[in-house]
Amino acid sequence: MGLTITKETIAQLPIETFPGKIFVVDEPEQVVRAVDYLSHQPAIGFDTETKPSFKRGEVHKVALMQLSSDDVCYLFRLNRIGYPDALQNLMCNPQVKKIGLSLRDDFAAIGKRSGRKVENFIDLQQFVDQFDIEDNSLQKIYAIIFNKKITKNQRVSNWEAEKLSPAQQSYAAIDAWACLKIYNHLLSTDK
Repeated sequence: MGLTITKETIAQLPIETFPGKIFVVDEPEQVVRAVDYLSHQPAIGFDTETKPSFKRGEVHKVALMQLSSDDVCYLFRLNRIGYPDALQNLMCNPQVKKIGLSLRDDFAAIGKRSGRKVENFIDLQQFVDQFDIEDNSLQKIYAIIFNKKITKNQRVSNWEAEKLSPAQQSYAAIDAWACLKIYNHLLSTDK
């Protein structure tokens, strides 16, 4: 039997906060500097956010791509800047590991913005299996490993809003950063 955790147990845990700096990238000229920093990391956390649809047949493109190192998270506002070449090149760079969760949907959404194939991605849902972790949601994996709770109260907020609120920025940063933190922790315990 693998490691699991109940929602009731998670509800009792202290809330995790992102300890680093968050940079919102909403101007094309900010992209190269952000990508340059991220390209020099051995691994980065990855996640995306899309404006929720509440009407049948309504589909939105990915509005936000979050990429995080251990202490810096960049929030790329794709709804504002499109999907610039520099960012696409990073997603296709085989030298930088990108760690995410449930990546199939993210890849399908990114594929609508670009025909290029992304490279060197690790999906935590498969990765945690080798550590006997049965639960595969980010919130549950994180709670099992770190005994802290990642709140999900911003998940269905408007990711295409004029300005991202501090709560949205924090939520988005934590999701990408937590993927990287889980991966690094499990790698260090596997030695």
